[in-house]
Amino acid sequence: MPLTPVLTAHWDEPDSHRMSGYTRHGGYGALPLALAKDPDEVIQLVKDSGLRGRGGAGFPTGMKWGFVPQGDGKPHYLVINADESEPGACKDVPLMLANPHSLLEGMVIASYAIRANHAVIYIRGEVPHVIRIVEQAVREAYQAGFLGPDILGSGFALDVTVHAGAGAYICGEETALLDSLEGYRGQPRLKPPFPAVAGLYACPTVVNNVETIASVPSIVVNGVDWFRSFGTEKSPGFKLFGISGHVNRPGIYEGPLGTTIREMIDWAGGIRDGHELKFWVPGGSSVPLLTADHLDVPYTYEDLAEAGSMLGTGTPMVFDETTSVTRAVTRWLEFYKHESCGKCTPCREGTYWMVDLLRRLEGGSGSTEDVQKLLDISAQIAGRSFCPLGDAAATPFPGAIAHFADEIALGASTPAGELYDPVESTVFTGAQV
Repeated sequence: MPLTPVLTAHWDEPDSHRMSGYTRHGGYGALPLALAKDPDEVIQLVKDSGLRGRGGAGFPTGMKWGFVPQGDGKPHYLVINADESEPGACKDVPLMLANPHSLLEGMVIASYAIRANHAVIYIRGEVPHVIRIVEQAVREAYQAGFLGPDILGSGFALDVTVHAGAGAYICGEETALLDSLEGYRGQPRLKPPFPAVAGLYACPTVVNNVETIASVPSIVVNGVDWFRSFGTEKSPGFKLFGISGHVNRPGIYEGPLGTTIREMIDWAGGIRDGHELKFWVPGGSSVPLLTADHLDVPYTYEDLAEAGSMLGTGTPMVFDETTSVTRAVTRWLEFYKHESCGKCTPCREGTYWMVDLLRRLEGGSGSTEDVQKLLDISAQIAGRSFCPLGDAAATPFPGAIAHFADEIALGASTPAGELYDPVESTVFTGAQV
């Protein structure tokens, strides 16, 4: 399928992140159209478009907005989850760097739809350059009258706060993010109640991903039929695909849902020269890996689920034959162990034991019993933790054993370093973009 640049259409222009660059190509043209509608009409428009959350879960966006109770007498909030920190995921940070005003315009439209007068962008603290770019965009939007009181004479008011997180992966989970915003330690809340009813400061709150909200202005301007002309019936629209790993041109590519990984690898210049595909991960390390047998599976929520994985963040990591599956899974579990907030026992204790067992297999001192123990621990974590971090930690090993059982079993006698040279696995020789 061809590339479909919408969010990325003008990233090559030096002022794409400024108000001048955004408005030169029709930016903020969706805002007066949305403000002329009834808020419920805007919600229905997004529902009809079929836009689904681009942060990993894929929940229908318009439906999420519709859950917010109206006439309750409480303030409503829109919170943007820009705490992108999933291993292998990198799409929201480049979007905010190159096109922050698409996010801000989408935020005003979304806030108007859910009747919120205060919105927050929660950005992870390790990207100060992104924080500066977004804060600059917010100042420009206030100066132009797109934020503040009486936006474009509509009577609608919106204030936006940019909040820097402290670098906790757990704060990518929406309720832990809300606790962090309130000044508490970032730990997930028990649900229900859900954020739509009792979110930030116990008030109705919508938490959306950066790419999700940035997609809204183009839907308002071009209409439902235009948006649904991309993708498939159940997974409509376009998406940012951050392709990384052993390809010749890793980077951000924007295309329709339904594209295959074979086509994406072609966009990225193919597997690095002299090598061949071994396995790939569709959307961050928290989704099960797939192999060359799945090259032609359409990149949709339903097709990837049928193949035994998930679309996730839509940021595929590609690995060639030099990579040890055991080593890759061990590194991912070391990350989840480090980032576990410790609130619930399955995740806190389970990730500890999984890392210990995986290190044995990686070092060649494991056993066949260790493999079964890892599967048992994964089963004890999945569905039993407070939040999806536990499910994410329980995913990589069962996904790997399904396709590479023989290789993982070699960890009972042979160190991964003898089978797969770490230097050959990580040194990149292709052309960067």
